Amino acid sequence: MDKKMTSGEIAKKAGISQKAVRLYDEKGLLKPSDYSEGNYRLYDPEALLVLEKIIALKQIGFSLEEIKDNLVKGSDKDILTTLNEQIDLMEAKRYELEKAVTRIKAVIARSKGEPDWDDVADILKSAQLDQDKDAGHFFALDHQKDGIDWYVKIFRFMNFSKGQRVLDLGCGFSKLWRNNWTDIPEGIKIDGYDIRGSWADDFEKYVAENKDRLPEGVDIDLYFEDLDEDATWAHIKGEEKYDVIICHYTADALKDPEKLIAGSAQMLADGGCMSLNAFGNYGRERLDFWYDAFEAMGLNASVLDRQKDHFDEHHAQCKDVLQRYFSHIDECTLDSPFTFDDPEDIVKDLEKLLEGEEQFIEKNKKTIVQYFDGVLKNGNVVIPHDGWFWKIVK
Repeated sequence: MDKKMTSGEIAKKAGISQKAVRLYDEKGLLKPSDYSEGNYRLYDPEALLVLEKIIALKQIGFSLEEIKDNLVKGSDKDILTTLNEQIDLMEAKRYELEKAVTRIKAVIARSKGEPDWDDVADILKSAQLDQDKDAGHFFALDHQKDGIDWYVKIFRFMNFSKGQRVLDLGCGFSKLWRNNWTDIPEGIKIDGYDIRGSWADDFEKYVAENKDRLPEGVDIDLYFEDLDEDATWAHIKGEEKYDVIICHYTADALKDPEKLIAGSAQMLADGGCMSLNAFGNYGRERLDFWYDAFEAMGLNASVLDRQKDHFDEHHAQCKDVLQRYFSHIDECTLDSPFTFDDPEDIVKDLEKLLEGEEQFIEKNKKTIVQYFDGVLKNGNVVIPHDGWFWKIVK
């Protein structure tokens, strides 16, 4: 008969503390097989195998409660499913940690190594906007019905031509250029502006490492300056006027978007075109989809009404600003329907639309999931996600 081990002996064999063994007993994960005459815990060799499993699962991120569910209680999930779910959870945690590190680096970079607590909140907010846009792009890639990358669509929509001078305001990670690198027309001159501690830092490295792959005559210069600062606009206005000005996903991150509009009006050449979004634009068709869905589910649509009123008011304010500086503005759409096969992802899409209405969504989540579970039995759900852009011609 195999000799039983004390808590100290089994702890030593497993390479952990005796205190940890006692904790696992208290949590119901590792019960002793017997007790000595002095009431000390005793463990058989099988307990060591269980303990080694507990330690292994802890090392890959499982909580004690999750270990108890999966090993002790006997989960109905197979091991592969459990491990894959853990991978998803840990990847999400890693992504959040990476985002936090990036935001801290942004504070240090944008403050030139001398951070002021008064500025930290603004810098962190700006960094978060960068990251949210990036996350939004990956969400779009997962659900775009036609399978065409969003930034390829925008690039084609812009219809760039040979030899143009392009001003990219808030260039950031520059997927517009990265994702169309070898398709940039020859001879284009691109001046990109952004701030240090943004995704533009990475684009600077990308340009240096991939400039040899650019079509003939293409030149990309990056300037790390703040578009909220007068000095930045003094620099931009010292350049020649531009045939194309791009301001995508930038205006909403600035303290004074009107400064950007006024400066762009001065720098756009006669006959030139400016593409501007995230400035009062919103997808009406997407709201219409949810109005119909709410009616079918029997949900109160007042949350949609509030969001629509907010969107309409902001749209009118932004259009008024544009009309102060430009005489010809149009609003164009870029088709980009999203396809869903999971009701949980549909809920996430609604959360993005109804920011600030988390309580309503949580209260009605069961109803929403059940409704779309039924709809999905007849095929995928397609939700309009058309991109709206101001097209300004001078």
